[in-house]
Amino acid sequence: MSTARQLALVELLCARAYPAARGPSGVGTSGPGYHLAELSRGEGSSGADQCEAEGGALAEILTHRFGEPHHLSLWSPRVRGGEGEEIPEPWWELCTGVAYVRVWWTGFRWLALGVTQEAELQPFRLLAAATDTDPP
Repeated sequence: MSTARQLALVELLCARAYPAARGPSGVGTSGPGYHLAELSRGEGSSGADQCEAEGGALAEILTHRFGEPHHLSLWSPRVRGGEGEEIPEPWWELCTGVAYVRVWWTGFRWLALGVTQEAELQPFRLLAAATDTDPP
């Protein structure tokens, strides 16, 4: 997917109304207060490099639009969630595969962008989330 198409999808995530219940959204997963979508997917180390590069290009555009992002490690929420603390969506789903995210406040929603760091057999994925829920 081109950067222009990724940006269009991010804009859709930021503009679309949230559903009343969790489920597939046509572009990913949505639920009360959030949307989550896969923007890119790649296999092996070259796939990781591809997703990181695409995420970097998109982040430059988003930074120009919304200002410098916050860099948020998801290690602490992942540990807290593993110990039984409830981490709200989409943050918990991001925590299960993404080490850190870039986060922007768009003026009315949080926008997060991150690359999964999953096991060898899983593809790397560039994910975007839009939510009303404050980062954990």
